[in-house]
Amino acid sequence: MKVSNQDEIREFLASRRAKITPEQAGLPAYGGNNRRVSGLRREEVAMLAGVSVDYYTRLERGNFGGVSESVLAAIARALQLDDAEREHLFDLARANLSLRPARRRPAQQRVRPTVQRILDAMTDVPAFVRNNRRDLLAANRLGFAVYSEVYADGAQPVNTARFLFLNPRAQTFFLDWPGAATDMVASLRSEVGKDPHDRGLSDLIGELSTRSQEFSTLWAKHNVRHHVSGTKGIHHPVVGDLQLTFESMDLPADPGLALIVYGTEPGSASHDALSMLSSWDATQIQGATPQDAIMSDGA
Repeated sequence: MKVSNQDEIREFLASRRAKITPEQAGLPAYGGNNRRVSGLRREEVAMLAGVSVDYYTRLERGNFGGVSESVLAAIARALQLDDAEREHLFDLARANLSLRPARRRPAQQRVRPTVQRILDAMTDVPAFVRNNRRDLLAANRLGFAVYSEVYADGAQPVNTARFLFLNPRAQTFFLDWPGAATDMVASLRSEVGKDPHDRGLSDLIGELSTRSQEFSTLWAKHNVRHHVSGTKGIHHPVVGDLQLTFESMDLPADPGLALIVYGTEPGSASHDALSMLSSWDATQIQGATPQDAIMSDGA
């Protein structure tokens, strides 16, 4: 799936413009019920941003040549963009102004031994290293245990986006599947804005758009968000429901890679379940069954 940067700019700006009503922008709703659009007109965005209608129209058509940061900031204010949307707009502008290289083949990414040792040292929390395409490149033992359903998918590379949209078990694994799906698409949209020439990323988007109607519908909304911390609910086949907090941290020495660490509230049922899962993981390595692990843990 190859979408031009100009298409991305046009569709993103038009989608944000459609979300803001004149009332929300502090403008009189001229035309009343006869307005042809529910959101702002181009001339209204231009007025709010302090640029001419012709100039804004040129920008919305994807022609960002010569646009200044101050104009982009004014448009972001006019469209009431949040931090993630504003960053996405600037990413699109940078990509439009830079030289357009050929689509790059995805580079083979490896997790450095020092990073793997850090993962392995985290014995009480699940942890992973992933890339911008949501491939899981490494995990610690508890990470493998928590995401056992994802790793059992059999697809290579292990990819949480593919599991989420293409594996029927994902509907049960994620307690809030619609929320997880919305977050995944919005975060992938943000990644595309940062690096539109990533062939592996664009191929993934094309695959999911073709094979999943849910993904295609969400992708068309052009929503973006930062998904670097929060909570995630999953149903594990061994220990039941888990409510997990997570933090995502970029690895500066490994561009495009991030360390994801999960946790639980101390004293919560999820904390106890995660401890039980850790015991199950240890006994699995020794050849015991999950039932044996749970029984011995509760004895």
